[in-house]
Amino acid sequence: MAKRLFDLLLAGPGLVLLAPLLLLIALAVRLDSPGPVFYRQVRVGRGGREFRIHKFRTMTHAPGDRGPQITVGADARITRVGALLRRSKLDELAQLIDVLQGTMSLVGPRPEVPRYVALYPAALREKILSVRPGITDFASVEYRDEGTLLARSADPERTYREQVLPAKLALQARYVDEVGVWTDVKLIARTLRAVALD
Repeated sequence: MAKRLFDLLLAGPGLVLLAPLLLLIALAVRLDSPGPVFYRQVRVGRGGREFRIHKFRTMTHAPGDRGPQITVGADARITRVGALLRRSKLDELAQLIDVLQGTMSLVGPRPEVPRYVALYPAALREKILSVRPGITDFASVEYRDEGTLLARSADPERTYREQVLPAKLALQARYVDEVGVWTDVKLIARTLRAVALD
């Protein structure tokens, strides 16, 4: 209950205060390339329930696109504005909507797409999906430049499945063990510091 109240007390005023910036981002996305402002992708949330996450669109819009679900380095699909949004993590601000809706928390394990959740070991799956997914967590801070890391691999998909994903799951399990408002405060501060220094 305290964690949910913490989310609402920050996400609600946050959306109001950031409204001018969010409108500017939305306008930039629309002017930069044809397509919707938001990118809505199915992710797996608390209890294994699927939901559609909000992100400002950073790639060219292709209805029915079945391209790679991981982004590697300078992906040709990334727009000019999208590159800036990704580098600054501003595309993630749209997830404040998901926090208000209750499908996400400010801090929690990053929600994955169903195909990768299917790879979770059973015990870790149950543990990680026992809490609301979040905008940031230990893994988000440690792997904030994941695309560049995968770009160095000859087989990015395999590297993600066999190296990156297990490491992220261990960090997400650690978050579940330490879940609480004070942990969230520290992680939000770490995230802001990491973004500012990038």
